[in-house]
Amino acid sequence: MDTLITILHVATAVFIVGPMAIIPMTGLRALRSGSAGQVRTLAKSATIFSWLSLVTFVLGFGAMGMAPAKYHLSFTTPWILWSIILYVIAFVLSVFVAVPQMNKAADRLDQAPEGGAAAAGYGGIAASNGIAALLLVAVVVLMVWKP
Repeated sequence: MDTLITILHVATAVFIVGPMAIIPMTGLRALRSGSAGQVRTLAKSATIFSWLSLVTFVLGFGAMGMAPAKYHLSFTTPWILWSIILYVIAFVLSVFVAVPQMNKAADRLDQAPEGGAAAAGYGGIAASNGIAALLLVAVVVLMVWKP
C-alpha cells in the first residue's frame, strides 16, 4: 500500500503541481498578446491546479506515515519540514498573488483600448510565479536528495 501511495504522490506531483507552476507562465504570453479571455481562462486553470495540488500534499503525508519505521520519518525530519514550508509558500504565492494579478490584468485588457495595457501586471505575475516555481523545484530537490 505504501508503494501505491508513493506512486500516486509522485504522479500527482507531475500532472498537477507541474501545471500549477507552468500555467501562469503561459498566462504571461497571453498577456503580452493582449488576449484577456485567454488570460482569464489560464487564471482559472491555475486556480484549479493550485487547489488540486493539495492532493499531492496530502498524499505526501500518507507516504510519510506508511514509510518503514527504519527511516524514522516525521514532520520534524528536516527535509520534510522544509518541503512543507516551501510548498505552502509556493501555494500561497500561486493562489493569492499570481492568480488574482492575472485576473486583474485580464480586466485591464478588457477595459483598455485595442492594443493598450498589454503589460499591465506583467511584473507581479512573473515575479510571484517565478518564485513559486523555484520553490517547487527546491521541494523536488529535497524529495529526491533527502539530506
